[in-house]
Amino acid sequence: MPSFFSDLTANIQFALHEDVGSGDLTANLIPSDAQAHARVISREAAIICGRPWFDGVFNALDPNLIIKWHCEEGQQVAADQLLCEISGNARAILTGERSALNFLQTLSATATATATYVKQLQGTKTQLLDTRKTLPGLRLAQKYAVKCGGGTNHRFGLYDAILIKENHIMAAGSIEAAVTEAKKHGVLVEVETENLIELQQALDAGADIIMLDNFSIKDIEAAVQLTQGRAKLEVSGNVECQHLPRLAQTGVDFISTGAITKHIQAIDLSMRFSLM
Repeated sequence: MPSFFSDLTANIQFALHEDVGSGDLTANLIPSDAQAHARVISREAAIICGRPWFDGVFNALDPNLIIKWHCEEGQQVAADQLLCEISGNARAILTGERSALNFLQTLSATATATATYVKQLQGTKTQLLDTRKTLPGLRLAQKYAVKCGGGTNHRFGLYDAILIKENHIMAAGSIEAAVTEAKKHGVLVEVETENLIELQQALDAGADIIMLDNFSIKDIEAAVQLTQGRAKLEVSGNVECQHLPRLAQTGVDFISTGAITKHIQAIDLSMRFSLM
């Protein structure tokens, strides 16, 4: 598993290059030695996530800026709560504001959505999994946010586990042939199935995890009985938050959804700025 922070520096450099380019023309209207104080406030309840990216933006612009946090990473905060304060060079604070808030708003959104889904699974053995349906360039950051929200990470990419889907099966010739080849690589092997017949084929082939793609509740219950613990079962496809308790009651091991990383709305945060 890669470090969640492997891409942090690259994320920050790209964000600043995208926003600042050859220089912040507006911030440069302010005297270069002006000092300022800024306060970041939450406008809505949320799970806060993204402090390393937020801090990294300002540190890249001016390592002498002082950032004082009033909440922990992964903490639930309320609307109108003070999250942090920043003191130092006014230009640096103004230049970094948008990029820093973009990271904090987006990752907090993922963590908050994840926590909402996880809450629906309390008291069951079923774990919530993320997917590869992440924002381009922010895969590790959003996977980190899922963990902050109480979720469980699925594979990080195409390199750390094998997930055999419909087109792979077609190309290989059969589920058995695909799994046999996959087992040679010594990594976790998962097979996506669309019906109970394919489930049986995946079990016979020795898959480690079997994805039940768009199965009905009745077929999920039948799949659990048929599998009898010989493989882990993952429910996927059009998973909605309100349906999680019923899905978990079937006894499946995992429920995966891309909604927590792609169907998100940035958390509403505000930075209040004043010269010192």
